[in-house]
Amino acid sequence: MRTTNGSTMLTILANSLVANSIASTGKRLRTQILGLSRERLQRIVRRYKSRRFWRPRPAQTPPLGDWRVWLLLAGRGFGKTRAGAEFVRREIAAGRARRVALVGPTALDVRNVMVEGDSGLLNIGPRRRRPLYEPSKHRLTWPNGAVAETFSADEPDRLRGPQHDLAWCDELAAWRYPAAWDMLLFGLRFGADPRVVVTTTPRPIKLLRALFADPTVRVTRGRTIENRANLAPAFLAAIVKKYEGTRLGRQELDAELLDDLPGALWTHALIDAARLAAAPEGLARIVVAIDPAVSSGEDADETGIVVAGRDAAGHFYVLADASARLAPIEWARAAAASYKAHRADRVVAEVNNGGDLVEATLRVIDPNLAFRAVHAARGKAARAEPVAALYEQGRVHHIGAFPALEDQMCALAPDFDRASQGWSPDRVDALVWALADLFIDPPAGEGILDLYRQAAAPPPPSSSRPAALPSPASGGDGGGGPLEQKQQ
Repeated sequence: MRTTNGSTMLTILANSLVANSIASTGKRLRTQILGLSRERLQRIVRRYKSRRFWRPRPAQTPPLGDWRVWLLLAGRGFGKTRAGAEFVRREIAAGRARRVALVGPTALDVRNVMVEGDSGLLNIGPRRRRPLYEPSKHRLTWPNGAVAETFSADEPDRLRGPQHDLAWCDELAAWRYPAAWDMLLFGLRFGADPRVVVTTTPRPIKLLRALFADPTVRVTRGRTIENRANLAPAFLAAIVKKYEGTRLGRQELDAELLDDLPGALWTHALIDAARLAAAPEGLARIVVAIDPAVSSGEDADETGIVVAGRDAAGHFYVLADASARLAPIEWARAAAASYKAHRADRVVAEVNNGGDLVEATLRVIDPNLAFRAVHAARGKAARAEPVAALYEQGRVHHIGAFPALEDQMCALAPDFDRASQGWSPDRVDALVWALADLFIDPPAGEGILDLYRQAAAPPPPSSSRPAALPSPASGGDGGGGPLEQKQQ
C-alpha cells in the first residue's frame, strides 16, 4: 500500500477535523490515520492549527478604522508575538507593506523571537510564501519582493535614514533607549498609510503613557490566562498560580498598567526626570557591585550586578545592569567582563552568605581585579533609603533605561517583606552597594554624606574618640561605608 505523503495527510486530516469526522476520507487513508499513535496525531493537529490556519482570538485581531499605532498590551504567554508576526505577514501578502522595520530590545531578541522564534516570521504561514532570512544583512525578503530590516533598540541611530511603510515593535516597555521609538517614527514615511504594531507587556513608563494619550493609537489588552489552551500545564500551575493576584502578576500576567506603589522609595517619574542618553567623559570612579545569590537553581534569586560611576561634581551614573539568575562561576564571569568593559576601579560584593568564597570565585576568573567585601547589617529597604535621597536631589542619572532594575526600585517600600512579596530586590541591593561605595569619598562640603559615614562607622576598640575619616587621596579604603561596615 502506497504511503500518503505527510503534507497530503496533514491537509486531509485537518479538513476532516474541521468537519469533525474522518468518515468521508478514503479507506486506505482512513486506515493510515487510524493507525497513527495518539502522540503523532496530536503533533499533526498542532502543526496544522499553528502554521496553516491560524485562528486568532478577538484580542489578537487588528482594530478596525483609522489608526496609526496598534498597541497590543498583553501578559506573558498571551500570544503577542504570533499576533504581531501574523499582522506583518498578512500586510505583506496583501501588498500593503513593502518596506518593514522589525525592532526589538536587542538584536538577539529580534532574531530569536521575532524572526526565528516558534511564532516568528520564518515559522508561520504557507512554507512557499515564507521569507528568505539573511542574518548578515539584517534582512528578510519575501517572494513578492517585500523586504523587512531588523533593528535593535539599543542602537537608535541605525534607524536614522531608512524609511518604512510598516513597523513591528516588540517589548517596547523593555527598550533601553526610548529615542529608538522617535527615530522609528521619523522613518515611517513610505507608502500611503504607514502603520506600527507594538506588542509588549506593560510597565509604567513615560512612553507607554504617552501612547495611551495619543488619539491615533488603538489599544488592545489581553491576559495570559486567555491563551491557556496553548500554554504548558506546568507553567499555569507554577507561574500563574504563584503570581496571580499579586502586583507583579497584575502587570506581567494581566497586563495592567500599574501606578507607582504608594510609599515606595523611588517612582518612575523620579528616575525619568534625571535620565540621560550618555554619561559624561572622564568619570572620576567606576565600580561594579555584586549581590550574589546563595544558590543557582530554578527557584534561586538573581545575582545583582550593577555598574555605576561618579563624576568630580558629585553626580552618579548607573551605567549597566548585568543581573541574572546565574551559577557562581557564571556571575563571576559576568562581573569580571563588566569590570573590564567599563574599566572599573573596583568590584564590590556583599559577602554575608558566601564569605571568602565570593572573592575566591572572582579571582578564579581574574586574579588581579581590585576587590572590596561588604557586610549587610541592616535590612534592604533601610540600606536603600540614603541612596534614594540622592535620587530625590537629582544627583543619580540612569544612562538609558534598565526596566527590571527600575521595576524593583519602584516596588521597594520601607515595609518591604521578602516572604510575603515572594521575590528579592537583588538588583536594587547591587545598585545600593555601588552608589554607597562611590560616595565614600564625597566632594568637599558634602556634610550629609560625612554624617552617614560617621554614623555607620563602628566605635574604636580602645578609645571613645571618633575614627578619623579617610582623606580623598586615600581612595576611601580606610573608612566605613555610608550604610554598613566594610572590610578590605
